[in-house]
Amino acid sequence: MMEFHEKLQKLRKQKGLTQEELAESLCVSRTAISKWESGRGYPNIDSLKEIAKVFSVTIDELLSGEELLTIAEEDHKQKESHFRDLVFGLLDFSIAIFFFLPFFGQTADGMIQGVSLLSLTEIAPYLKILYFAVVIGMTVSGILTLALQNCHHAFWVQNKSKLSFLLNTVGALLFIISLQPYAAVLLFIFLTIKVLLLTKKQ
Repeated sequence: MMEFHEKLQKLRKQKGLTQEELAESLCVSRTAISKWESGRGYPNIDSLKEIAKVFSVTIDELLSGEELLTIAEEDHKQKESHFRDLVFGLLDFSIAIFFFLPFFGQTADGMIQGVSLLSLTEIAPYLKILYFAVVIGMTVSGILTLALQNCHHAFWVQNKSKLSFLLNTVGALLFIISLQPYAAVLLFIFLTIKVLLLTKKQ
């Protein structure tokens, strides 16, 4: 019984298509076709439907039950990964509100006032630099996570969640140590959400 990669190659050749032509009709890269035909991976569910349509066959004709299960599992993992990236990215990006909303306390005329990071003046310069570094770092991390959801570079895939988690942890500890409870609580909530998502991943 032929496996998927053998069937795909046979169907493509029977129809007289090159890998480039098939890739164009499926709106994927030629590298993806090469990968599928060499048995180094499977298309996702959407691409699989398009392949079935191009060759006028059913998905059952393309795949064995075991292969279909593998694709369904991979597709589920990919959707979970996209959802996790979306949540991490939005949480990190939302930290930019620290620049504008009164999450920080400072003493003025014997009273504690709530101010934004941009309005925070009664604080040691090195602390303000650290605050800015954490907030900018998390905001940039969020933007990159949202913008590069389809980036499959090994380094980025392996480290994007770690970077987000590290910046979040450092920020929460920094605000706890420097007695900024509102900022610390918000980052601690974000950290808890991330831990829950990473735990679910396992």
